[in-house]
Amino acid sequence: MIMKKSLSLLVAITGISLTLNQSLSAQEESVANKLFYTELGGPGLIMSANFDSRFKSGERLGLGFRLGAGFCIGDFRNHDNYWTYDDYVTRTYYSIPAGLNYVFGKPNSSSTFEVGGGVTLLTRKVSVFYYDVEKPGYVIGFLTFMYRRMPVNGGFSFRAGFTPVIGTSGDLFPMGAVGIGYAF
Repeated sequence: MIMKKSLSLLVAITGISLTLNQSLSAQEESVANKLFYTELGGPGLIMSANFDSRFKSGERLGLGFRLGAGFCIGDFRNHDNYWTYDDYVTRTYYSIPAGLNYVFGKPNSSSTFEVGGGVTLLTRKVSVFYYDVEKPGYVIGFLTFMYRRMPVNGGFSFRAGFTPVIGTSGDLFPMGAVGIGYAF
């Protein structure tokens, strides 16, 4: 009787150990390949909230995308008055940065490097940088060269780098960006 109970207890402990070991190893194998972050500067122009993910499930390096929503502040010519000189008003407009990126790095390192590009859609027809040089438009381009600190298993993430913007006239304007977020 005691032998039977001991054997049952041993089988139960072994089964629980194997189940826990499998679930722990499955957790160790899962990697964070999605990132939600806020960014100052960059393709969102002033500030944006973004989602970034890899196309391959379970991979944290390689080809992926970003999609965000941001806002900007700009000066616009006020056509609603009858002044004899040009009058500008400051208004907020919104931005939608969308792009493709490729993340390089070592598979088990939290430090990676991102190279990418895309377009930012604007809710107002604007000249982003220099009113006298650029033609107003609704779309601008961008490139990204970013250092990313993204823990392998998820958690707090940081990114910073060079994000030149391609204006509506085709001119390249240097710009930087810094972002913080959460990888999962």
